[in-house]
Amino acid sequence: MDSTQPLSENSPKSSFSLASLKIAPAFWTIASILSLIVNLILVIVLLVLATQLFTLKRVIQDQVLGGLYRNFILMDQAHIRTTIPVSTEVPARFTLPLETETVVVLTEDTFLQGATVRELTTGGLTIRNAPADIVLPAGTRLPVALNLDVPVDQMIPVNLNVQVDIPLSQTELHQPFVGLQEVVRPYYKMLDDLPDSWGELLCRSAAGSLCDSLFR
Repeated sequence: MDSTQPLSENSPKSSFSLASLKIAPAFWTIASILSLIVNLILVIVLLVLATQLFTLKRVIQDQVLGGLYRNFILMDQAHIRTTIPVSTEVPARFTLPLETETVVVLTEDTFLQGATVRELTTGGLTIRNAPADIVLPAGTRLPVALNLDVPVDQMIPVNLNVQVDIPLSQTELHQPFVGLQEVVRPYYKMLDDLPDSWGELLCRSAAGSLCDSLFR
């Protein structure tokens, strides 16, 4: 005699199976709703980021990389212009040869003792090569030939303003400035070649009035 009895509907296993069958559809429904919500949020985030993508590109290109690139060029083309005041004393030590003819003027009467009178005519008397004591009055002009060495030992004051104009492109800073330009240039040119809007991106390869009217 077979002692196996069919499970009744009130048995524990039967109750668990029925509960599982009732919970499963609700679980999948809730999971599907949550998945849709998450996907919707991700789509919204991507759309927001997409609208700001080209703005971010312009900021990086024009203000960051573009600003650096242009300023490196201007720095290489710049000049250092200033006025340097110089106030000092320069020593002057040398011998000055002096050979010239000049005229001196006596400032007072000058007595000459034992002078030789080459020729003197007074009345009917003529005297030649005679020794005499004479007085040269003040104001007498005497031609003099000077031939001597004058030692010079003086401190010469120097006060002047020196104008300075140094182009940086002709200094050792030129090479670093050019190197910085070469570092930034590829990224700046790469961003410059990228489109500035979705319309430019989509209509670049698809030419037509419809594309232009939709995106531009």
